[in-house]
Amino acid sequence: MAKNAKITVHPSFEIGEISERMFSAFLEPIGTMVNGTMFNPKHPTADEQGFRTDFINALKETNLPAVRMPGGNFVSAWQWKDSIGPMDQRKVHLDPAWHQYILNDVGHDEYLQWAEKVGTNVLYTVNMGTSRNIQDAMDVVEYTNHAGGTYWSDLRKKNGHEDPYGVKMWYLGNEMDGPWQLGAWDKDPQGYGAFCNEASKAMKWIDESIETGVCGSSAPFMESFPVFDQEVLDKCYDTVDYLSVHHYHSAQPGDIKSLLGGSVYYEDFIDTEVAMFDYVASKHRSPKKMMLSFDEYGAMVRPYSPLNPGYGRYNMARTHYKFDSNRKYILHDPDNMMDRQFPGGDMIHMLSMASIQLAFLHKADRVKISCMTGGLGALCASNHDHVWKSASHYAFMDLLKYAHGTSMQTAIDCETYDMPGYAIDDTSQYTGKEGVNFVDAASAWDKEKEQLTVFVINKNEEEDYPLELDIKGFEGYNNVKHIELTSDNLEDQSSFENPDMFLPVEDSNVKIENGVAKACIKALSWNVFVFTK
Repeated sequence: MAKNAKITVHPSFEIGEISERMFSAFLEPIGTMVNGTMFNPKHPTADEQGFRTDFINALKETNLPAVRMPGGNFVSAWQWKDSIGPMDQRKVHLDPAWHQYILNDVGHDEYLQWAEKVGTNVLYTVNMGTSRNIQDAMDVVEYTNHAGGTYWSDLRKKNGHEDPYGVKMWYLGNEMDGPWQLGAWDKDPQGYGAFCNEASKAMKWIDESIETGVCGSSAPFMESFPVFDQEVLDKCYDTVDYLSVHHYHSAQPGDIKSLLGGSVYYEDFIDTEVAMFDYVASKHRSPKKMMLSFDEYGAMVRPYSPLNPGYGRYNMARTHYKFDSNRKYILHDPDNMMDRQFPGGDMIHMLSMASIQLAFLHKADRVKISCMTGGLGALCASNHDHVWKSASHYAFMDLLKYAHGTSMQTAIDCETYDMPGYAIDDTSQYTGKEGVNFVDAASAWDKEKEQLTVFVINKNEEEDYPLELDIKGFEGYNNVKHIELTSDNLEDQSSFENPDMFLPVEDSNVKIENGVAKACIKALSWNVFVFTK
């Protein structure tokens, strides 16, 4: 057994308030998430709109706070006005982002009404790619949120939704620094910032209760990072509320240390953005604190790809400007969906995503929105016929249930490991890291409930750790519950036929004495310690 690990949390050392939208999800019509999982009129559980109610009901039970929709790269050519009204009058379009036909049978109203059925809030993304039209952005806010008495709000009523939808968060485009994006602004960040300044101002004059987010970097690998973000914010700092950023961390198959250690790169990314925020604020002599929306994120296993010397280390443009004359547009049949396959077992996938979520808790003073790509599938796994709970469901639910109140500084003393630098491909290249903690942790203090929760991941593949949790400063917090989730076989994948393959268990062996709890955290495990008065 490895040497003891120690975690210390003290009430004097707060990070910041945990936003209600901290643990949200992302939805885009690619693959099967819309066509097949969300929408399938032929499914036995389909409602009158063609939505699968087994999926809706499973998500409704989670109390998921918000979903960013309807995309994604998809929205940079989507015309929302062609997706409303009678089905036989809607226009079918090509989606060049994903080479698919968009029938618009799931349109603007359907996305928002599906969210109402799930009981979640919508974080809406506006087309700022092919539709560089401020009036169009004003119109979508008016159609969506205005009570009535105007053309667009009355048209919403005519189309069957009497009350305003009340969407509060609006993203001004998607990944507009990316050369792969339709209508990208990568060559003109100042122009994009100036345009968003006017668009945000106009949208807020339609509905002054809304918030807006402007696009920053699509990844820390971008050649323009963080200059693009700075030049954009220089032009719209006073009118927008969030900077929207994305990142997908990758590691090769079998490299569990690099996969689970990827959360440190997220923290580096956030630290750079926050430093840039504060520089722009001081430059503008503004008391305003810009906040960060990490509205797409993920961790994935990917094999090494051949490198192409001479392309430039992070040259996204040359990597994405590729054309294939044999590529054909696809019409996705929601009743002919293929089951999604994730490489590796459920536990590693869950731990890799949960480690990123803990990184966001570490930065809760500035990260106020985060939307897991694949978050809907994490909460509710699915195939053509059924839904069930994977390992990821339980960690996500623990965060939704317990990560409330104030994020607390969480000091960790444990064994460490080094991650050598590596390159997955021309664009995903990682500098090495030394002294990465095998034990990762974050904590949340719900003062109203008088409850302290410490989330702990053991990233060691081989060693269990005796753990001391020092909470002496939290006087009277003497009741402790330890929830743990682990697996003996890292290749195991849950299914509808075997939904109980991964179930959290409550460890009755944890003891607390004089403000110090003692427990054991198993190799490659997810742990939740809940202390109450």
